[in-house]
Amino acid sequence: MTLAALDWGMILGGFGLFMFGIKFMGDGLKAVAGDKLKDYINKYTSHPLSAFGIGIIITIIMQSSSATSAITISLVRASLMTLEQAAGIILGATVGTTATSFLISVNIDKYAMFIIFLGAMFICFAKKQKLNQGGSVILGFGLIFFGMAAMGDSLAALKELPQFEAIALKMSQNSFLALITGILLTAAVQSSAATIGVVQKLYQAGALSFSASLPFMFGANIGTTMTGILAAIGGTTAGKRTAALHTTLNVISTIVGMLLLKPYAALIQSLFGGLNPMMQIAMANIVFKLVTTFLFLPFTKQLVAFVRKVVPGEEPKEIEVNIEEMDEEITNILPSAAVDAAKQAILKMIDVIRFHSTETIRFLNEKGGDEEKEELDKKEAITNRFDQKITDYLIRLSTKPNLTAEDINDVRASLDAVKNFERVGDLAVNLSEFFNLVFKDGEFSEAAITEMNKMLNKYLDMFDLTAEIFMTKDYNQYTKLLVMEHDLDNMEAHYRRKHFKRMAEGTCGGNVAASVYSDILGTIERMGDHCCNAAKSSVTGLTSDLSDDEVVA
Repeated sequence: MTLAALDWGMILGGFGLFMFGIKFMGDGLKAVAGDKLKDYINKYTSHPLSAFGIGIIITIIMQSSSATSAITISLVRASLMTLEQAAGIILGATVGTTATSFLISVNIDKYAMFIIFLGAMFICFAKKQKLNQGGSVILGFGLIFFGMAAMGDSLAALKELPQFEAIALKMSQNSFLALITGILLTAAVQSSAATIGVVQKLYQAGALSFSASLPFMFGANIGTTMTGILAAIGGTTAGKRTAALHTTLNVISTIVGMLLLKPYAALIQSLFGGLNPMMQIAMANIVFKLVTTFLFLPFTKQLVAFVRKVVPGEEPKEIEVNIEEMDEEITNILPSAAVDAAKQAILKMIDVIRFHSTETIRFLNEKGGDEEKEELDKKEAITNRFDQKITDYLIRLSTKPNLTAEDINDVRASLDAVKNFERVGDLAVNLSEFFNLVFKDGEFSEAAITEMNKMLNKYLDMFDLTAEIFMTKDYNQYTKLLVMEHDLDNMEAHYRRKHFKRMAEGTCGGNVAASVYSDILGTIERMGDHCCNAAKSSVTGLTSDLSDDEVVA
């Protein structure tokens, strides 16, 4: 038998369906879980054990430890998570990824087509979104087993090839060769589950011995870190350290596995030798990762300290929204004082947004790039966390039975003000995105930069006055703000006309700048609108007149 005689269509096609099934199932699970996976990761990782549990759950949902690690790296890069928190998640991801190899070892291949049919029916005919997304999970699940079954018989024929028999013999005699093969294959396909799935099929077919299968599996443990390494390239020191931590954990555990290869193989064979071959590999994978992970867990701090030495550099401090004045007990004892406490917290939020706004203006004038844009995004992340904490506090406060009519009015006004201030922060992000888009293509004309600066300075004056009105409830100052808002509207209309004239004359800074300039002017004008809405709710207690359809997310 020769290589050409193998059914490569079934081998490659089955492997492709298997890989697609893992991704499709993971995408479906993410859709069912909602868009808040990052929020959940960040919220429940204050303790190493809780971070460990979150790592397991998220990896099972996403069907990829690499994807979990990549998300974790992005959170650390954004200073939304410490390296210690990331360590717990990565350890959990190592355990969570064993779920796929266990599922593969369950012999339900004969039901794969029925599962695919069921998933397809949900996708094609379910009217509810959740059922449709559930169909993606079911279809992906079925494709995993169908793909494995499709390539299984063809892989079994490998053992009849003299060339493969020689390679398999070498891997049995030289475990280092099997280790390298596992690393390279996993790095190429970006999935340790896929590599281990192939090993399971080869071992089941008798094409690989058990002693060669384990180093192959250990190699997958190192190869899977490639996704995290790629995610950290060009990022912050903290992001690089997170990738290094993931790699360090997996390399150390693999070294331990290789050193104890023979006794470990004998242990697995004695405990699970009676199970089907695919389940033996699955159990070897599960036991190995459980044992090494729980050995590492007590030494998380030491591992983090080691990585900080290996990857030198300054690491940004974790962003912490510390609003000590919003004490939960105050809401029960003295609700009026709780209202004032919430206002003090809102003032902190206002300071962050004001700083974010000035940094956005600096981004424009200094022609910032991706790194500066990333820093601006961090400011927006702080604003969002302020918004979440303050809103939750005010909503709980609004349910207290002993609030006065004035307190209730203040709570409603504060809620409305918070939402409008948060929208200002969102719009500042939109501005930085427009600026970054233009700078990648070209630049603005000098006239356009002058016009934007005039409007932005007017907006800053409005923002400062809004903050004053929020605290004083001074109606006279509010009327002054309305005059400023009218001036801003006139500036937008005037500069828009001048822009159209520049376009006709062909003197714009670039094609992208010409395309988005009107959007930029409109965004600055809407920032002024939200300042007026926040001030209006402060002086009247009424909600804003601006609908959600009139603002940009």
